[in-house]
Amino acid sequence: MPVGYVFSVALMAGCVFCALWAPGRPRLLARMSFFFGLAVNELPFLAFVWLCGATGLLFAEGDADTPSARATIGLAAVTAALLPVLGMRAVRARTVVAGALDSGLGPGWCTALDGAALGRWHRRPPYPRLLIAPLRVRLRGVERIANIRYGPHRRGNLLDVYRSRSAPRDAPILVYFHGGGYFSGRKNREARPLLYRLASQGWVCVSANYRLRPGADFLDHLVDAKRAIAWAHEHGGRYGADTSRVFAAGSSAGAHLVSISALTSGDPAFQPGFEDADTSLSAAICLYGFYGHYYGMRPTDEPASSPLDYLRPDAPPFFVAHGDNDTYVPVGGARNFVTRLRSTSDSPVVYAELPGAQHAFDLFRSIRYEAVVNGVDAFVGWVNARR
Repeated sequence: MPVGYVFSVALMAGCVFCALWAPGRPRLLARMSFFFGLAVNELPFLAFVWLCGATGLLFAEGDADTPSARATIGLAAVTAALLPVLGMRAVRARTVVAGALDSGLGPGWCTALDGAALGRWHRRPPYPRLLIAPLRVRLRGVERIANIRYGPHRRGNLLDVYRSRSAPRDAPILVYFHGGGYFSGRKNREARPLLYRLASQGWVCVSANYRLRPGADFLDHLVDAKRAIAWAHEHGGRYGADTSRVFAAGSSAGAHLVSISALTSGDPAFQPGFEDADTSLSAAICLYGFYGHYYGMRPTDEPASSPLDYLRPDAPPFFVAHGDNDTYVPVGGARNFVTRLRSTSDSPVVYAELPGAQHAFDLFRSIRYEAVVNGVDAFVGWVNARR
């Protein structure tokens, strides 16, 4: 009995099942669906190659004649037949993002883009490269300046700067905050394809750590985010940035921080010790964010922790992307946030609901995330052109 083959195919079949099935309840099943389904959901081609290779090796070693091997080969065939479903859902993301930009920015929005940005938007996605090397995100023309201190809290207040080796001048600046539910995460994990892409195009990109639980509370997280944005305004010019064009992006908990930061710019309650610092944002990019009240908040001594409590007409433009298969942070929260924000804000709100996407879809340079990065690139290009 080929035990290794049986176990590995069964595991792959379970992962594909989790990627296709998105239970909202109970919580344990929802989290299992996320953890086991994420990688195969974003990288179905590599899963297909792995199944074919394992099955080919089984035949090469002459172990395919047992009843258990035949049954497992059948399971592998069914699993492989389901993988194109995941791939097609990922390919649809490009159309969904384009529709979101049309809806949020208005018909003909792309005419405002400069020639380079327009060319990137219409460029065909590099599907072969995404299929073969989805983990390769670094670009030779981009340098990373690591572990710059932006505040007094040691590891919790470190950031990395990504910029072109050609030394940009008067470049827009993007400040990014990682996810992790406020208990985990680090500045060099998610969204690296976005950071390298924009930096290669002349942007200055900043990815910041912030203090985490249990040693920090919600106000600490938000103060750190504000301090990082203030650092970008004050020190970004040293790295070639135009500090009048500061954007912020975040994933999951980071998106939660970005959404509140964008809606409370200059609020001294969230800037203790740096009340007069500039924390304004040109636009906010929120990926699979949480938009309710943070469950760890202590209501007696912490401020309201939902961006819904800070909606305002003069909010900056927003780009929001969320997966309709997100079992970790269900999509209903994003829909409600976008609806409420659109009814209040005078600025555009772009909302892309990605078919089949789970939480943390920006861990890989996948077909789906490439479509989101293209959309963000076009969105920030539109914002810069409008300025």
